[in-house]
Amino acid sequence: MEDSGSPFQFLTKKPYEPPSWASHHYPIPSHTFSLGHFPTPIHKWNLPNLPKKTEVWVKRDDLSGMQLSGNEVRKLEFLLADAVAQGADCIVTIGVLQSNHCRATAVAAKYLNLDCYLILLTKDLPVDKDPGFTGNLIVDRLVGAHIDLVSKEEYANVGSEVLTKLLKEKLLNEGRKPYVIPEGGSNSLGTWGYIEAIREVEQQLQHASSQFKFDDIVVACSSGGTVAGLSVASRLSGLKAKVHAFSVCDHPDYFYEHIQGLHDGINAGVSSRDIVNIENARGLGYAMNTIDELTFVKQVAETTGVILDPVYSLHGTARASIAEKSSSRRRNRRATGRPPSLLRLSSLLFSSPPARWSNQQLQLVTTAASERRGPPTSSLEKRAAVAIGNNNNNKSTAADFSGAFEDFELIKRWILTDPSR
Repeated sequence: MEDSGSPFQFLTKKPYEPPSWASHHYPIPSHTFSLGHFPTPIHKWNLPNLPKKTEVWVKRDDLSGMQLSGNEVRKLEFLLADAVAQGADCIVTIGVLQSNHCRATAVAAKYLNLDCYLILLTKDLPVDKDPGFTGNLIVDRLVGAHIDLVSKEEYANVGSEVLTKLLKEKLLNEGRKPYVIPEGGSNSLGTWGYIEAIREVEQQLQHASSQFKFDDIVVACSSGGTVAGLSVASRLSGLKAKVHAFSVCDHPDYFYEHIQGLHDGINAGVSSRDIVNIENARGLGYAMNTIDELTFVKQVAETTGVILDPVYSLHGTARASIAEKSSSRRRNRRATGRPPSLLRLSSLLFSSPPARWSNQQLQLVTTAASERRGPPTSSLEKRAAVAIGNNNNNKSTAADFSGAFEDFELIKRWILTDPSR
């Protein structure tokens, strides 16, 4: 439906006009769909143990809409507009078993009356076994997405592009009109979603009560599209903030090359290594955490009320990284008379449903809580401890939570409540 000035803007198609500082890029998208709730708010974030005279602000893209929310919707506004323009009747995309991108795509496709076909990578679950109703799979299956599982060996040997191409050809042979969205929605067209995000930040700063400037932007990096859009837009716009990305999966060199390809795809005329600093934040591995990391999640929640997910936003909010960047900027900004300021993009707030937290992650964060408060004393704590003990042989995967929601609710209540209150 074309937007005709109606006050009902959600789910409408509208012509796209790029920011003036990005108008030389090409190709420029012709339309977008209004799929998110924008602008998302920015507020000061009083993280624990920040260096003195350092300010951290958070842009709450966890409030962007799209059923559990997250940063994916900004890319989908452009990608799905292109799909509809090409006459597609279904969407094909790919990701890990608990992919946030796949979940958001499945929901957005249904908003536009499109079927969705998901290719999901499973590392531990056999491809011929039902994946169950866990985490993001709950949403995928509730909205009727068609799910095909692939093994990590097949994914490694064949690759995501070939897998989506094969499914596209199958659907074409069945008379369908599929549109393929790459992993994470991260192609040059999707990059425009976070070019728009920088324009949004600029507009919010213009309406601020006092002059304000962000020195740095901090974000997690998983597929590269968000970082590609932020970095080129920050450089070309008046924002001029340095973008720091923390890779939760591949090596930084991979992302520099991949992001360069995305920039070249819109003829940005920039070098990715000049405009973004990418650091390795894989730690123990994708979706695996140390007790210190999960303790930090709890500290942030207790201090600020913002709940980080254990895969993405945790690493983008790492205390050491923020402190290091802030300290460096403080030395360089003393003459300005204002504190150095960082903008943290909250890519997800419960973008993973609670079941995305694995049993091992719950054990670690519960251990951290009990070390501070002593052994369990209330009946609730004791029952939660028994629930953990009953599942202590599970591997650290979201799939292991199948059938364990009652136990999870017990554990969650123990972690998130203080029996002394």
